[in-house]
Amino acid sequence: QVQLVESGGGLVEPGGSLRLSCAASEFTFRRAVMSWYRQAPGKERELVASIPIAGGSPNYQDSVKGRFTISGDNTNNTLYLQMNSLKPEDTAVYLCSALILPGGRYWGQGTQVTVSS
Repeated sequence: QVQLVESGGGLVEPGGSLRLSCAASEFTFRRAVMSWYRQAPGKERELVASIPIAGGSPNYQDSVKGRFTISGDNTNNTLYLQMNSLKPEDTAVYLCSALILPGGRYWGQGTQVTVSS
């Protein structure tokens, strides 16, 4: 069974930092392209960053380039998103996702990130 569990969200002031974590089952993690998406109220879900765990370069949405870093740790099957220089427009529910072929796309439950003074 595919399991993704996010943590690390919270309230932070503009310019601050947060690190999100996504714990994945081993079967999921090593075979997947892992991604972080986000969804703000009244907006569509959008891709923030993705990385192929088996090897390859990460990809980022233009608005987060230079501020966010996606990484994966094979020793504990965890995906991370380091978010620096946060802006109010980064406020959203952040969701971890695994794309496994064949199989499909799987989602975590999401973690709220609020950037506000």
